[in-house]
Amino acid sequence: MNAPYLPPSLPEVTQRIIPAEFLVALGARFGEQFSTAWVVREQHGRDESAFDIPPPAAVVFAHSTADVSDAVALAAQYRVPVIPFGVGSSLEGHLLAVQGGLSLDVSRMNQILAINAEDLTVTVQPGVTRKQLNDEIKSTGLFFPIDPGADATIGGMSATRASGTNAVRYGTMRENVLALEVVTASGEIIRTGTRAKKSSAGYDLTRLLVGSEGTLGVITEVTVKLYPLPEAVMAATCSFNSLADAVNTTIQIIQLGIPIARCELLDANTIRMVNAHSKLTLREGAMLLMEFHGSPDGVKEQVQTVQDIAAEFGGAAFEWAQTPEERTRLWTARHNAYFAGVQSRPGCKAITTDACVPISHLADALLDSVTEAQEAGLPYFLVGHVGDGNFHMGYLIDPAIPAERALAEKLNHQLVSRALQLGGTCTGEHGVGLHKQGFLVEETGNGAVDMMRTIKRALDPHNILNPGKIFSL
Repeated sequence: MNAPYLPPSLPEVTQRIIPAEFLVALGARFGEQFSTAWVVREQHGRDESAFDIPPPAAVVFAHSTADVSDAVALAAQYRVPVIPFGVGSSLEGHLLAVQGGLSLDVSRMNQILAINAEDLTVTVQPGVTRKQLNDEIKSTGLFFPIDPGADATIGGMSATRASGTNAVRYGTMRENVLALEVVTASGEIIRTGTRAKKSSAGYDLTRLLVGSEGTLGVITEVTVKLYPLPEAVMAATCSFNSLADAVNTTIQIIQLGIPIARCELLDANTIRMVNAHSKLTLREGAMLLMEFHGSPDGVKEQVQTVQDIAAEFGGAAFEWAQTPEERTRLWTARHNAYFAGVQSRPGCKAITTDACVPISHLADALLDSVTEAQEAGLPYFLVGHVGDGNFHMGYLIDPAIPAERALAEKLNHQLVSRALQLGGTCTGEHGVGLHKQGFLVEETGNGAVDMMRTIKRALDPHNILNPGKIFSL
């Protein structure tokens, strides 16, 4: 293993001087949509990461693309940083004002602009959340499958290239965003992509911007794919005597090509936390939480095949959730696993990991990481979208004890280094933000990161769009 990785002293953390004239101009343009109140700034200066950064100098609540364009144009004029803000659910410090500046809140841009059910697409403003979108379109018989757990905004999910529990069947935001409207660093409004299923027209700017974490433009409209609601849905839990048996069952399911919709892993430690938080009585052992979509006969066939595979690895206590209410309760408990972990140690912060490896190496990556965490004695939780080789460890630290932070970062570095050695990535869905910048260089090499810097400088020459994220300049 390499030397223990500690987050660098945060890149470009020097707060830029914010001209008073800029704040006056914002107040004149935005009126009550503009605030410098401490409580508002503080709310927009934190996310779910463990970083402690001073809040932005001001907040603008955008109601339209014109608002975003005008705010960015003013920021460009005065060379002030602009940090897009959705609901604040980032885990990697994406929203933090490391150079000060303006937090541009797009959560009030929450209109669904066009539902094209016949083409299986919908166009929304960036502040629309995934739950809001699915509530709005359920009467069409369609749904939007990307489910990162938190009720994140579609704009934020696009910016971080999010995925979640359904990715094993439906893909990530990368595969499901068709077109964007974006405000550039000068305040210009551009459009990328179309509603057509494919295109060979020039550079794929949509894919460049999806996952750019607000460093290349501010997303103001998103067109995404929709899918027919499955005729039959069945969820199940299955317990195992060991974590290895649960992981090996997952590998077999995927390698046999079974079209499972969701396949989530929790270890016994995490099950205890979830039971306490969500008032459940799940068996406290390694558990797979699965969901099957399709026709009634197709779902039955998938279920039987998975049961047979699980039985080979000692899987037992299959429990089925067939009604929507039962499934919702089960998946809500899974989505609350992060909060269950954090609340299991009051006052703690979670240092989260987000590795993803080829499915054939999942056991090597995951089991060794769990052993290291147990031997270190640091409280942790484990959840995994293991159907696509992605898993998360959350190390629960006391922020007042630097040694715990150092130990968590050491474990994190060992986990990521192992994933990279196995052909994986340092982040399957959370993004780079502040926390994973050292890992990005380790994964891609200096040449690739320099190419990213070249693109950043070309599109944002004054470095005002979410500066200090992904890499330093």
